[in-house]
Amino acid sequence: MEEALRAAQRALEAGEVPVGAVVVLDGKIVGRGWNRNFSDSDPTAHAEIVALREAGANIGNHRLGECELFATIEPCAMCAGALVHTRLKRLVYGADDPKAGAVHSVMAVLNHPKLNHQMEVRGGVLAGRCAEMLQAFFRQRREEQRTGDVRFWGC
Repeated sequence: MEEALRAAQRALEAGEVPVGAVVVLDGKIVGRGWNRNFSDSDPTAHAEIVALREAGANIGNHRLGECELFATIEPCAMCAGALVHTRLKRLVYGADDPKAGAVHSVMAVLNHPKLNHQMEVRGGVLAGRCAEMLQAFFRQRREEQRTGDVRFWGC
């Protein structure tokens, strides 16, 4: 999770929502990602998707059945769906996402009984640090909006 937090820091430094993710196989990082939605003008460039793409390319397979993904926040529906499609072995995440979380907070995409893949899930790992990074980012954004110092935020 420390590596996922470092990836989230890279997103923060780029002006992105600070979410980071890493894919691990046999104790080695095979994919790393951080939010790049704004930088890439890509609505699918969430940290988890970027990390999964890199892992697939490095492993040479779109199936990541022996891999684990560590993310700083509970995945959204898009990312949770991607985790199911990769047949990921295990998800470990930090903070819950009460607005868009698709593990349990808003909906349960992962381990839904009608889906064809189930995975181990562990939430709350370094949740305080993960949540604080996100909360500080959004506090800063609200302050920028209040003062009119909005750079390239949102649409």
